Amino acid sequence: MTNLVQKLLVQRSHLLAAVYRRSFHQAVSDYRPSGPPKLSPYDVNCILRANEHTQDFVGGSVKCYDSNQLASNSPIEDSRTEGTCVHTSGLLLGIFDGHGGPACSQVISKRLMRYIAASLVPPDDLKVHMKNGAQSHSFINCHNDKLEFVSEIKDIYERSFNLFANELFDRTLAGFQMHQVLENAFLRLDQDLSKEAIDHPSLRTMSVAMSGAVALVAHIDGPHLHIASTGDCSAVLGTVTDTGQWVAKKLTNEHNSDNVAEVRRLLNEHPATERDTVIRGERLLGQLAPLRAMGDFRYKWTREQLEQLVVPQYGEQVIAPYYLTPPYLTACPEITHHILTPRDKFLILASDGLWDTMSPMQTVHLVGEHMHGKAFLQPLKLPKHEITLGEISQMLSTRKAGLQKKPLDRNAATHLIRNSLGGTEYGVEHSKLSHMLSLPQDIVRLFRDDITITVIYFDSEYLRNCPT
Repeated sequence: MTNLVQKLLVQRSHLLAAVYRRSFHQAVSDYRPSGPPKLSPYDVNCILRANEHTQDFVGGSVKCYDSNQLASNSPIEDSRTEGTCVHTSGLLLGIFDGHGGPACSQVISKRLMRYIAASLVPPDDLKVHMKNGAQSHSFINCHNDKLEFVSEIKDIYERSFNLFANELFDRTLAGFQMHQVLENAFLRLDQDLSKEAIDHPSLRTMSVAMSGAVALVAHIDGPHLHIASTGDCSAVLGTVTDTGQWVAKKLTNEHNSDNVAEVRRLLNEHPATERDTVIRGERLLGQLAPLRAMGDFRYKWTREQLEQLVVPQYGEQVIAPYYLTPPYLTACPEITHHILTPRDKFLILASDGLWDTMSPMQTVHLVGEHMHGKAFLQPLKLPKHEITLGEISQMLSTRKAGLQKKPLDRNAATHLIRNSLGGTEYGVEHSKLSHMLSLPQDIVRLFRDDITITVIYFDSEYLRNCPT
């Protein structure tokens, strides 16, 4: 097959997949339920706000963040983590979209941040912390952590972390590169997940190994924003122009069959005889949508390992058709570095459950309007200096006009979920939102995926004055 023919086939595949997805999601977007709403506005608010979280910060480039998630799968397969590095400056925030069960996303949402945070500590300092008995959780202060590992698995994870930390002692600060830190943490954790399942086979370790997750992590330290992405979650930066117009800057690429460069990378890693089988039906080996992921060792281990470790428990069907030259899947992230400026107002991190229904520009407009309207939810404060009655009257008139635009939700992530599920060209429609939130469990996944969102707000004044 010539390179030209291969290129044309990839482009055709890309186009057909995009058309199908647009048609499906447009049909869902245009869907109008019949009959009265099953949920009251109060019920809807309770469901939408059940998992929201807001965290404020003093000093630094991040003022606060809003996060929330809404399940489609039961249990939800998405996870999220937000935390402050303890021994270095910087904030870590992550979105993890699982598949084949929640086990992998839950585990990496906790462990990956610890691997990254430890990797940022200077080697001599890290050696002191480890000598003093530091455990993995002590390297990051998580702000919304509701998951605890059972003692049996926790001990295995700690041993893996200790080995990783000990290997970091030999690094030199002279050649420090943030993209290498992030890439190494992703790949090393994935290797540890594999080794733990092989060395300590059990229901828990194998459930993590056989499920998988895509991962999106942001590290923010002063004006430096680094994004590491493996899979198809997305990060979008909301920036304002000189004329006050919002611009959506996408900082990630999805690693799926829509990405021509990613398809080409994968095809080039396998013999030409497999060009028709590596990707079938827009999926890896006809099965997996993301072309990069953590876990999913049924696409990484050798056939011999699968036959020995997995087939006895899961059956022959666990080995994908045309499984000839593994590994077919990598956990290696794509890294983006962005220098924040005062024009950068917020960052949206989200799983594909949001991007299935909304474009980056739509989300940026919604958060921008929400940010402006939220200001009117605060009590009116008069300036300390003397002002005239006319100035007070003008302030009250402005506030009255602003109150007409105040958002229903204080949390921007909730605001996005509400508009994602209930939005129409005329605004949010309660009957549509009620229907989307009351779908039976056996069909809900046909209409919407798990949605997890974190919106990070930047301090423009800090960014205006901080050195780069």
